Amino acid sequence: MAKRNNEHISIQDALKEFVETNKLEKGLNKVNVAEAWAKLMGNGVNNYTTAVNLERETLHVQLSSSVLREELSYGKEKIITMLNEELGKEIIKKLILR
Repeated sequence: MAKRNNEHISIQDALKEFVETNKLEKGLNKVNVAEAWAKLMGNGVNNYTTAVNLERETLHVQLSSSVLREELSYGKEKIITMLNEELGKEIIKKLILR
């Protein structure tokens, strides 16, 4: 059982402590990256996106359109920068489009 904290702390600090204690940050990063991809890429790209997976520092994105995959491959560095800025920290170092 976890120890009881008698001091008053904010909900934000309590949640941050809970995430760190239970080692949930990797799972939350995966969810946040998928949401950031959907938000930044818009409906046009999202209609052709079949899977978004984060493994270590590599983002794997599966697309159903080879033309779109080729087009996005030209701007990989910009996409990585945009996603990391949206997330507020450098989570993604490499992008693989499949």
